[in-house]
Amino acid sequence: MARHARHAREPFEGERSAGGVRRTATPSPAHPAAAGRERGQAHRWSVLGVIGLAQLMVVLDATIVNIALPSAQQDLGFSDGNRQWIVTAYALAFGSLLLLGGRIADLVGRKIVFLTGLVGFAVVSAIGGAAPGFEVLVVARALQGMFAALLAPAALSLLTTTFDVPNERAKAFGIYGAIAGTGGAVGLLLGGVLTEYLNWRWCLYVNLLFALVAFVGGARLLTAGAPAHRPKLDVPGTVLVSSGLFCIVFGFSNAESHQWSSPHTWGFLAAGGVLVAAFAWWLTRAAHPLLPLRVVLNRNRGASYLAMFIAGGGMFGVFLFLTYYLQRTLLYSPVATGLAFIPMVALMIATSMTTTNVLVPRFGAKPIVPLGMGIAAAAMVWMTGLDLTSGYVTHVLPNLLFLGLGLGMVFATVMNLATYGVAVRDAGVASAMVSTSQQVGGSIGTALLNTLATDAATSYLVGRPPTPANIAQAQLHSYSTAYWWSAGYFALGLLVTLVLYRRGAPRPRVVEDAAPVRA
Repeated sequence: MARHARHAREPFEGERSAGGVRRTATPSPAHPAAAGRERGQAHRWSVLGVIGLAQLMVVLDATIVNIALPSAQQDLGFSDGNRQWIVTAYALAFGSLLLLGGRIADLVGRKIVFLTGLVGFAVVSAIGGAAPGFEVLVVARALQGMFAALLAPAALSLLTTTFDVPNERAKAFGIYGAIAGTGGAVGLLLGGVLTEYLNWRWCLYVNLLFALVAFVGGARLLTAGAPAHRPKLDVPGTVLVSSGLFCIVFGFSNAESHQWSSPHTWGFLAAGGVLVAAFAWWLTRAAHPLLPLRVVLNRNRGASYLAMFIAGGGMFGVFLFLTYYLQRTLLYSPVATGLAFIPMVALMIATSMTTTNVLVPRFGAKPIVPLGMGIAAAAMVWMTGLDLTSGYVTHVLPNLLFLGLGLGMVFATVMNLATYGVAVRDAGVASAMVSTSQQVGGSIGTALLNTLATDAATSYLVGRPPTPANIAQAQLHSYSTAYWWSAGYFALGLLVTLVLYRRGAPRPRVVEDAAPVRA
């Protein structure tokens, strides 16, 4: 049933449709909304810088602590069995609360949620940096994840509603996609520098600088405003999906320290599956669903969420095992390890820009994303050939460049299509689905690959004496196992995106705010 589009509810995030076709009346220049829009549009590239900085802080925080973890463990004296919770606490809170954070941004207003997320993230980062013991550090990491779940979807939805002209949108999402895809590698480099030359605590304190710059820019450039029509928050849906995602991430995280047959693993995974299935059923009945079906049933958008889930799992696994290979096998320092990833980051940024500005507007996502997945899969197969004598320039660097080329074709394209044509009132939750897919996919992929790699190393040593040479070969065997499985991840992504994405370039469509978006 056709409905009339409502007027813009936030001056900075005015009503828009796909391709920049506006459906609302344009306020006169004297109207405060018009002034806010003019100010926002005039500084939109500065806004991109603010949003990109906030996103970088959120993404790199998932990896920056990894390099600092050995130093933190020695300083605070917690056990090997407890160290995983420094990483898992962040992932659990972030992954399980992202959809709620995205909907809060839609209901309350994206500027206030964005700035609140920045302040909260900075405060709990300072608490974590000053932590006197293990318990305080874990609580701080969980709170970081909670505020990141507010910040990440608000940032992406601000980007979605700021850049509605196709050419500018392509450039903006190329930059943003590169930041999201390479933040993990930047975290490895920054974590290495801070840990080696300052102290592990600065891996948390550095967030205060990021947050301060982003807060000042956001307070100055973004305009205030809240939706005029606020639907009720879907409490049952929030409880179901948050609990379900928590159980799934927790179950896969437990697989690192428990057997798959343990109730701590399969029990939580089964409970998570049931809760997520119940959430999907509830969406068909709720008056104001947390995740409207019109968001996920769009064919290109649904393909993008699946692509982000799969690529996130493969990518984070690569960073983990290649980092161990460089440090333990080739004996690189933390700083040298981070620097080793820089060429991949540079190529990924260049590829993201070219893909979103030149290739996708001409060919669409269907040939681009599957090709990127295929290139990434080939890079992972190639990486299985790394051995004890491999050199960086001759062996590691070509693999990284090939991987950067593939991931650059995937991430920016997926982020653009995942929010393309979505109604403004759903921009926050649509953006949250992108971050949820990447975070949950990364958590599951990392835990699964780590479990498979550990089992492979153990199996290799069966019947062999634990000599240094055999231990070194067992490590190589574990890395190779992880690379093969990661290649399988990307191969699955190739098949899924090849089938699901529509042919042809995305076309501007009129999307009214109150109208459902259909596949």
